[in-house]
Amino acid sequence: MTMENEYEKVEAELTRTRENIARLEKEMEDKPDYGLGEGDPAIVRWELNQALLQQSRERVASLEQALSRLEQGIYGVCERCSSPIHPDRLAVLPDVRLCIRCARTAGSSYLSSVPGRQQNT
Repeated sequence: MTMENEYEKVEAELTRTRENIARLEKEMEDKPDYGLGEGDPAIVRWELNQALLQQSRERVASLEQALSRLEQGIYGVCERCSSPIHPDRLAVLPDVRLCIRCARTAGSSYLSSVPGRQQNT
């Protein structure tokens, strides 16, 4: 896949994510009232949308960084070991910054630092 195709793919994902943000913001315009002892499903939905909105904003920032890496000519290169990131991995996660080997290492390091979590080897 050419860098131009990669750029178009990341741009398309960025557009979809921004559209999702606009939809979530519209849905969240009317915040439901918190009633003591009431379990209004609208409150749960609003809070879920709040979390999705934050996650989508973080995704936009990550995709914008991917576009920057494309412009710099370093897209698809692992930030940790400088190895090429497999094209299949980039196809699924266009904003990925680590190759699978480094991602596994980072994940196992994270799991070993979380209290009560054991690393499966």
